[in-house]
Amino acid sequence: MLKITPTEPPPGGVKAQGPGPAEYRRAGFGLDLLNLWVANIQTGFGPFVAVYLTSQGWTQTAIGLALSLGTLTAMASQLPAGALVDAMRSKSRAATFSILAFAASALLFALFPVSLSVYTAEILHGFSSCTLGPAIAALSLAIAGQVGLGRRLGRNARFASIGNGIGAALMGACGYYITERAVFFLTAALTLPAVFAIRPLARFEAPTHAVKSADLRKAVDWREIRHVLADRRLLIFAACAALFTLSDSAMLPIVGGALTKQAGAAASLLIAACIVLPQVVVALLSPSLGGLAETRGRRIVLLLGFSMLPLRGLLFALTTQPVPVLAVQTLNGIASASFLIMVPLVTSDVAGRSGHFNLALGFVGFAIGIGGTFSTTLAGWVADHAGESAAFAALAAIGMAATLLLWGAMPETLPATGGQMPPPAGGNLSGEP
Repeated sequence: MLKITPTEPPPGGVKAQGPGPAEYRRAGFGLDLLNLWVANIQTGFGPFVAVYLTSQGWTQTAIGLALSLGTLTAMASQLPAGALVDAMRSKSRAATFSILAFAASALLFALFPVSLSVYTAEILHGFSSCTLGPAIAALSLAIAGQVGLGRRLGRNARFASIGNGIGAALMGACGYYITERAVFFLTAALTLPAVFAIRPLARFEAPTHAVKSADLRKAVDWREIRHVLADRRLLIFAACAALFTLSDSAMLPIVGGALTKQAGAAASLLIAACIVLPQVVVALLSPSLGGLAETRGRRIVLLLGFSMLPLRGLLFALTTQPVPVLAVQTLNGIASASFLIMVPLVTSDVAGRSGHFNLALGFVGFAIGIGGTFSTTLAGWVADHAGESAAFAALAAIGMAATLLLWGAMPETLPATGGQMPPPAGGNLSGEP
């Protein structure tokens, strides 16, 4: 099997000088900015969609249908989008097309808030989200190498968290001081610096150690794809990831309902704080967790993150008073940081050298989507019939099941020293500036 490092020439071609330390630093800085701007952009497609469509006279049923269409598109697109990114020679081009699709979606929302345009925008955004994530993960692997991928993913999570906070502030101010429509013009404008941030990454396009063969146009080997997707480690991890989101996704919405009953008009501020606090924790902890995954292994970081789920659920079951809730929400930052880093990292350990890394990432993403989709429905039903404390207890039990499955069945995937790729030129493993 042909393996190509970032500093090797293309097979059969004239030897070309590989990227030097300065280019790796520029590429690392480009990835930082890319993650920051992408998080900014994605913020515009969150709660602001419901606020904007409500201002345009849409009913809650119509808004729910539009949002569900986007969610279903994203779930259905995970595997084909991952396969598409695997098949593309240029991962930066895949990222660029995805970001431009975000711009088109935002402009459709802003200019034509009618059913056909909104549904088209949701479908376009749902599919493009599924190509952008794998493209960024593939670029991270190409720049950092397998050895430094954990630290690189930690930096990705840090800058994405910062971008989420900045994006929420910018778009909230834009909607308040200008109009709700202006949020989507701002979202479209923010795609320009995101595209510019991709430019220094283009040098790392050539087939790398993440690609099995230099000939990406070869016929699809379905037996090989089945072998990757049937890997026991990937199947166990996908099941753990599905249970993680089944436990996690509904906790904040249930907390939001409880805070609304208790705090009244102040509930919006408290919910905003519940969103921002974990982002701060993610920004602070992500690089350290990425480094820990590289030095001590993947399991310890996974268990740390997963163990926060039952603890958080049980604490919410005991109290939903505002001050304790804010304290408990910091645990979500630990869980989120671990999950954001470990999903692409473990998938890379399993499938990074197969040529089907992004397909495997899409498979795990599909499992995550299933868990998130059923979480709110299940927790809402339990809360309606048995109360909020019972809903949190049920979510905590699912989180404990996820942790126990991880503990008992998930093997360590940290590559042995002999199987790791050489570091990039200059020894900078993460492409950090």
